Amino acid sequence: MDVRIGIIDSPRDLEIELSEDTDVDALRKEIGELLTRVDGVLWLTDRKGNHIAVAGPKVSYVAIGAAGVKDRIGFG
Repeated sequence: MDVRIGIIDSPRDLEIELSEDTDVDALRKEIGELLTRVDGVLWLTDRKGNHIAVAGPKVSYVAIGAAGVKDRIGFG
């Protein structure tokens, strides 16, 4: 599963590929709770086992999608 996180004052977003067995509902709940707080850190672990910390107040948006689906170019 792919997660894209927009960071305030950054021209690029953070793209993380999570394990396919990641619980989407639990992830959405954790992200929602983080965005309602003034402070806090979201810890994610990617498919390779790397741990990524995201500061809650710096998050502008979060997009959760299927892994391997990239922007399509052309017809069909």
